[in-house]
Amino acid sequence: MENYKKAYIAGGCFWGMEDLFRSRPGIKDTEVGYQGGENENPTYKNHPGHAEGIELTYDPTETSFREILDFFFRIHNPTTVDRQGNDRGSSYRSAIFYQDEEEKRIAEEVIDIVNKSGKWEAEVVTTLEPFSPFWVAEDYHQDYLVKNPNGYTCHFLRWEDSFLDTVS
Repeated sequence: MENYKKAYIAGGCFWGMEDLFRSRPGIKDTEVGYQGGENENPTYKNHPGHAEGIELTYDPTETSFREILDFFFRIHNPTTVDRQGNDRGSSYRSAIFYQDEEEKRIAEEVIDIVNKSGKWEAEVVTTLEPFSPFWVAEDYHQDYLVKNPNGYTCHFLRWEDSFLDTVS
């Protein structure tokens, strides 16, 4: 575990993001929660400014931050401001919470690749936000779609091919 890293992203309702990431190679653990907002100890009913995000624990010998972001941009629509599917508001923004300048640089590069790919009809509006405390969501939100297989999600694999494969 000491060699594992963490990544923090938000792309709409955290249930669907978590469900799709949990089976990715190199992902060792997922937690859903709140990040980037105004209050400490946020809850589902009180999380002003926080995005519904996920904390990914990953093994960097099996996957990379770049590969995580590539998948992230293939499972949600990064071109809509504060919206995914039927969910609207800043809680559902597309965001990458970078922990250092290297992660920020990688995020900027991947966004550029996604934009240049032409797969999305509009430009990526994903925000790059400095890391802020990640507050784990209530237990009933964790592994929600495992516990409720017919639960709501607006996340699905939109692009089978990696954006990273479009780089020459």
